[in-house]
Amino acid sequence: MKISIITSVYNNKETIAEAIESVLSQTYDNIEYIVVDGASADGTMDVIKQYADKITTFVSEPDNGIYDGLNKGVALATGDVVGFLHSDDLFEDEHVVAKIAEAFQESKADSIYGDLTYVSKEDTSKVVRFWKSGIFSINKLKRGWMPPHPTFYVKREVYEKYGAFDTSFKIAADYDSILRFLGKEKISTHYIPEVLIKMRVGGASNKSLKNLIQKSREDLRAMKNNGVGHAGSLFVKNASKVPQFFRKAKK
Repeated sequence: MKISIITSVYNNKETIAEAIESVLSQTYDNIEYIVVDGASADGTMDVIKQYADKITTFVSEPDNGIYDGLNKGVALATGDVVGFLHSDDLFEDEHVVAKIAEAFQESKADSIYGDLTYVSKEDTSKVVRFWKSGIFSINKLKRGWMPPHPTFYVKREVYEKYGAFDTSFKIAADYDSILRFLGKEKISTHYIPEVLIKMRVGGASNKSLKNLIQKSREDLRAMKNNGVGHAGSLFVKNASKVPQFFRKAKK
Protein backbone atom coordinates (compact mmCIF):
# COMPACT_ATOMS: atom_id res chain seq x y z
CA MET A 1 0.00 0.00 0.00
CA LYS A 2 1.43 3.34 -1.07
CA ILE A 3 0.59 6.27 1.20
CA SER A 4 0.76 9.80 -0.19
CA ILE A 5 1.53 12.48 2.40
CA ILE A 6 1.01 16.11 1.40
CA THR A 7 2.46 19.23 2.99
CA SER A 8 1.13 22.60 1.83
CA VAL A 9 3.29 25.51 2.99
CA TYR A 10 3.60 29.25 2.57
CA ASN A 11 6.24 31.41 4.29
CA ASN A 12 6.98 29.02 7.15
CA LYS A 13 10.75 28.61 7.18
CA GLU A 14 10.80 28.23 10.99
CA THR A 15 9.09 24.82 11.12
CA ILE A 16 9.03 23.34 7.62
CA ALA A 17 12.29 21.43 8.15
CA GLU A 18 10.88 19.69 11.24
CA ALA A 19 7.74 18.69 9.33
CA ILE A 20 9.79 17.29 6.44
CA GLU A 21 12.11 15.40 8.77
CA SER A 22 9.10 13.98 10.61
CA VAL A 23 7.91 12.44 7.34
CA LEU A 24 11.36 11.24 6.33
CA SER A 25 11.87 9.57 9.72
CA GLN A 26 8.88 7.25 9.27
CA THR A 27 9.71 3.53 9.27
CA TYR A 28 7.07 2.74 6.65
CA ASP A 29 8.89 2.40 3.35
CA ASN A 30 6.20 3.07 0.74
CA ILE A 31 5.56 6.79 1.20
CA GLU A 32 5.04 9.27 -1.60
CA TYR A 33 5.88 12.69 -0.16
CA ILE A 34 4.47 15.75 -1.94
CA VAL A 35 5.34 19.30 -0.87
CA VAL A 36 3.33 22.16 -2.36
CA ASP A 37 4.74 25.63 -1.72
CA GLY A 38 2.68 28.74 -2.45
CA ALA A 39 5.66 30.72 -3.84
CA SER A 40 7.13 31.55 -0.43
CA ALA A 41 9.35 34.61 -0.18
CA ASP A 42 10.84 34.14 3.30
CA GLY A 43 13.44 31.44 2.64
CA THR A 44 11.06 28.47 2.95
CA MET A 45 11.97 27.25 -0.54
CA ASP A 46 15.68 27.28 0.33
CA VAL A 47 14.94 25.00 3.29
CA ILE A 48 12.83 22.63 1.18
CA LYS A 49 15.48 22.40 -1.52
CA GLN A 50 17.89 20.94 1.04
CA TYR A 51 15.64 17.85 1.01
CA ALA A 52 15.04 17.82 -2.76
CA ASP A 53 16.46 14.32 -3.29
CA LYS A 54 14.17 12.86 -0.60
CA ILE A 55 10.89 14.54 -1.59
CA THR A 56 8.93 12.70 -4.26
CA THR A 57 7.27 15.77 -5.78
CA PHE A 58 7.90 19.45 -5.09
CA VAL A 59 5.81 22.26 -6.57
CA SER A 60 6.29 25.98 -5.91
CA GLU A 61 3.85 28.42 -7.47
CA PRO A 62 1.27 31.00 -6.33
CA ASP A 63 -1.94 29.53 -4.96
CA ASN A 64 -5.18 30.68 -3.36
CA GLY A 65 -4.48 29.49 0.18
CA ILE A 66 -3.82 26.25 2.02
CA TYR A 67 -6.83 24.36 0.66
CA ASP A 68 -5.87 25.20 -2.91
CA GLY A 69 -2.38 23.93 -2.11
CA LEU A 70 -3.76 20.73 -0.60
CA ASN A 71 -5.98 20.20 -3.65
CA LYS A 72 -2.92 20.46 -5.88
CA GLY A 73 -1.29 17.80 -3.75
CA VAL A 74 -4.32 15.52 -3.96
CA ALA A 75 -4.32 15.90 -7.76
CA LEU A 76 -0.63 14.91 -7.87
CA ALA A 77 -0.99 11.95 -5.48
CA THR A 78 -0.66 8.43 -6.84
CA GLY A 79 -0.90 6.55 -3.54
CA ASP A 80 -3.67 4.22 -2.41
CA VAL A 81 -4.22 6.48 0.61
CA VAL A 82 -3.86 10.26 1.01
CA GLY A 83 -3.05 12.16 4.21
CA PHE A 84 -1.64 15.52 5.22
CA LEU A 85 1.10 16.80 7.46
CA HIS A 86 0.88 20.56 7.78
CA SER A 87 4.07 22.58 7.95
CA ASP A 88 3.54 23.30 11.67
CA ASP A 89 2.79 19.67 12.57
CA LEU A 90 4.74 16.56 13.49
CA PHE A 91 4.03 12.85 13.65
CA GLU A 92 3.87 11.56 17.23
CA ASP A 93 6.70 9.11 16.45
CA GLU A 94 8.39 7.33 13.57
CA HIS A 95 5.87 4.46 13.50
CA VAL A 96 2.67 6.42 12.83
CA VAL A 97 2.41 5.82 9.07
CA ALA A 98 3.11 2.11 9.57
CA LYS A 99 0.23 1.96 12.08
CA ILE A 100 -2.06 3.76 9.62
CA ALA A 101 -1.16 1.35 6.82
CA GLU A 102 -1.74 -1.65 9.09
CA ALA A 103 -5.12 -0.26 10.17
CA PHE A 104 -6.22 0.17 6.55
CA GLN A 105 -5.17 -3.36 5.67
CA GLU A 106 -6.84 -4.96 8.69
CA SER A 107 -10.05 -2.90 8.80
CA LYS A 108 -10.60 -2.56 5.03
CA ALA A 109 -12.09 0.86 5.84
CA ASP A 110 -12.20 3.84 3.46
CA SER A 111 -10.62 6.12 6.06
CA ILE A 112 -8.59 6.07 9.27
CA TYR A 113 -8.24 8.61 12.08
CA GLY A 114 -6.73 8.84 15.56
CA ASP A 115 -6.00 11.20 18.43
CA LEU A 116 -4.10 14.50 18.36
CA THR A 117 -2.23 16.67 20.83
CA TYR A 118 -1.88 20.43 20.60
CA VAL A 119 1.63 21.36 21.66
CA SER A 120 3.47 24.55 22.54
CA LYS A 121 4.80 26.44 19.54
CA GLU A 122 8.17 26.86 21.25
CA ASP A 123 8.38 23.44 22.94
CA THR A 124 6.69 20.58 21.09
CA SER A 125 7.18 18.26 24.07
CA LYS A 126 4.74 20.41 26.08
CA VAL A 127 1.13 19.31 25.55
CA VAL A 128 -1.44 22.11 25.76
CA ARG A 129 -4.56 20.17 24.69
CA PHE A 130 -5.34 16.51 24.08
CA TRP A 131 -7.97 15.68 21.47
CA LYS A 132 -9.25 12.20 22.29
CA SER A 133 -11.33 11.29 19.25
CA GLY A 134 -13.27 8.21 20.28
CA ILE A 135 -15.16 5.80 18.07
CA PHE A 136 -17.18 7.22 15.17
CA SER A 137 -20.95 7.15 14.95
CA ILE A 138 -23.21 9.07 12.59
CA ASN A 139 -25.23 10.37 15.54
CA LYS A 140 -22.08 11.84 17.13
CA LEU A 141 -21.22 13.48 13.80
CA LYS A 142 -24.69 15.05 13.65
CA ARG A 143 -24.20 16.41 17.19
CA GLY A 144 -20.98 18.23 16.31
CA TRP A 145 -18.32 15.53 16.80
CA MET A 146 -15.50 15.30 14.30
CA PRO A 147 -12.15 13.51 14.07
CA PRO A 148 -9.01 15.70 14.03
CA HIS A 149 -8.45 16.38 10.35
CA PRO A 150 -4.62 16.12 10.52
CA THR A 151 -5.07 12.49 11.60
CA PHE A 152 -7.68 11.73 8.90
CA TYR A 153 -6.26 9.49 6.15
CA VAL A 154 -8.53 8.62 3.24
CA LYS A 155 -8.33 6.31 0.24
CA ARG A 156 -7.49 8.31 -2.88
CA GLU A 157 -10.49 6.87 -4.70
CA VAL A 158 -12.74 8.70 -2.21
CA TYR A 159 -11.29 12.05 -3.31
CA GLU A 160 -11.69 11.00 -6.95
CA LYS A 161 -15.33 10.08 -6.40
CA TYR A 162 -16.52 12.80 -4.02
CA GLY A 163 -14.10 15.68 -4.60
CA ALA A 164 -11.35 17.33 -2.59
CA PHE A 165 -11.56 20.61 -0.63
CA ASP A 166 -14.14 23.28 -1.42
CA THR A 167 -11.99 26.42 -1.68
CA SER A 168 -14.98 28.70 -1.14
CA PHE A 169 -14.29 27.86 2.53
CA LYS A 170 -11.29 29.76 3.88
CA ILE A 171 -11.07 28.09 7.31
CA ALA A 172 -13.49 25.15 7.46
CA ALA A 173 -12.94 23.26 4.19
CA ASP A 174 -11.49 20.36 6.19
CA TYR A 175 -14.66 20.12 8.31
CA ASP A 176 -16.78 20.34 5.16
CA SER A 177 -14.86 17.44 3.59
CA ILE A 178 -15.27 15.32 6.74
CA LEU A 179 -19.03 15.94 6.79
CA ARG A 180 -19.22 15.17 3.06
CA PHE A 181 -17.28 11.91 3.34
CA LEU A 182 -18.55 10.52 6.65
CA GLY A 183 -22.00 12.11 6.79
CA LYS A 184 -23.34 12.71 3.31
CA GLU A 185 -21.57 9.92 1.40
CA LYS A 186 -21.22 7.58 4.40
CA ILE A 187 -17.76 6.20 3.68
CA SER A 188 -16.47 3.71 6.25
CA THR A 189 -13.92 4.71 8.87
CA HIS A 190 -11.76 3.16 11.59
CA TYR A 191 -10.37 4.65 14.79
CA ILE A 192 -6.80 4.17 16.04
CA PRO A 193 -6.93 4.96 19.80
CA GLU A 194 -3.48 6.53 19.86
CA VAL A 195 -1.97 9.98 19.34
CA LEU A 196 -0.91 10.22 15.71
CA ILE A 197 -0.15 13.92 15.28
CA LYS A 198 1.35 16.76 17.32
CA MET A 199 -0.05 20.13 16.21
CA ARG A 200 1.43 23.44 17.26
CA VAL A 201 -1.09 25.85 18.79
CA GLY A 202 -1.98 29.00 16.87
CA GLY A 203 -3.87 27.68 13.84
CA ALA A 204 -5.75 29.95 11.44
CA SER A 205 -9.19 29.31 12.96
CA ASN A 206 -8.11 30.48 16.43
CA LYS A 207 -5.94 33.49 15.60
CA SER A 208 -8.55 36.16 16.37
CA LEU A 209 -12.18 36.75 17.32
CA LYS A 210 -12.87 37.61 13.68
CA ASN A 211 -11.50 34.23 12.59
CA LEU A 212 -13.53 32.41 15.25
CA ILE A 213 -16.71 34.08 14.00
CA GLN A 214 -15.84 33.24 10.39
CA LYS A 215 -15.08 29.65 11.40
CA SER A 216 -18.46 29.32 13.09
CA ARG A 217 -20.25 30.69 10.03
CA GLU A 218 -18.36 28.32 7.76
CA ASP A 219 -19.06 25.36 10.07
CA LEU A 220 -22.79 26.09 9.86
CA ARG A 221 -22.59 26.33 6.07
CA ALA A 222 -20.74 23.01 5.93
CA MET A 223 -23.45 21.39 8.08
CA LYS A 224 -26.20 22.79 5.86
CA ASN A 225 -24.43 21.83 2.62
CA ASN A 226 -24.03 18.22 3.71
CA GLY A 227 -27.29 17.80 5.61
CA VAL A 228 -25.47 16.97 8.84
CA GLY A 229 -26.00 18.92 12.07
CA HIS A 230 -27.50 22.30 13.01
CA ALA A 231 -26.86 25.34 15.19
CA GLY A 232 -27.03 23.22 18.34
CA SER A 233 -24.38 20.94 16.88
CA LEU A 234 -22.08 23.94 16.50
CA PHE A 235 -22.48 24.73 20.20
CA VAL A 236 -21.60 21.14 21.14
CA LYS A 237 -18.68 21.14 18.70
CA ASN A 238 -17.16 24.23 20.33
CA ALA A 239 -17.99 23.20 23.90
CA SER A 240 -16.33 19.81 23.41
CA LYS A 241 -12.96 21.56 23.11
CA VAL A 242 -12.96 22.68 26.76
CA PRO A 243 -12.18 19.24 28.30
CA GLN A 244 -9.23 18.91 25.92
CA PHE A 245 -7.30 21.37 28.08
CA PHE A 246 -7.62 19.09 31.12
CA ARG A 247 -7.33 15.64 29.56
CA LYS A 248 -3.93 13.92 29.63
CA ALA A 249 -2.59 11.93 26.72
CA LYS A 250 -1.50 8.40 27.60
CA LYS A 251 1.99 7.37 26.55
